[in-house]
Amino acid sequence: MQERRRQEHIETNEVAYIFGDGLRTCCRVFDITDHGASIELPASAGHSMKDRFKLMIEKDRVYRNCRPIWRSGSRIGVEFTA
Repeated sequence: MQERRRQEHIETNEVAYIFGDGLRTCCRVFDITDHGASIELPASAGHSMKDRFKLMIEKDRVYRNCRPIWRSGSRIGVEFTA
């Protein structure tokens, strides 16, 4: 299978929060690059994800604009946007 990633992902296990439409959801980031991340959502949040939201990793407190690009069960892959 051909690798489609632009950059090697850095494995992590960080608590993060998703913000959008006045809601805040706790999640976990499992890998990250300068361009995106893989996130595990609680079961209650997976079906209600918006097309655009903000992600804040608790450790660095940087807000990143995101859009989902893939889903698999409780995990989603996001691309960081401007």
